[in-house]
Amino acid sequence: MAQKTPTQKPAKPGDSREDRLKAALKANLARRKAQAKARAAGTGGAEAGKSGE
Repeated sequence: MAQKTPTQKPAKPGDSREDRLKAALKANLARRKAQAKARAAGTGGAEAGKSGE
């Protein structure tokens, strides 16, 4: 059987994880702010169509 080789070598495991978490948190915050802004404006956006499902 062939040995599995890791596709990526983590240089600094803590740093890369923190960077990924930081980017995910920033994207989540931006999405939530956009949703809140859309709700305040009364447009509803894409979420309005999902309420019937």
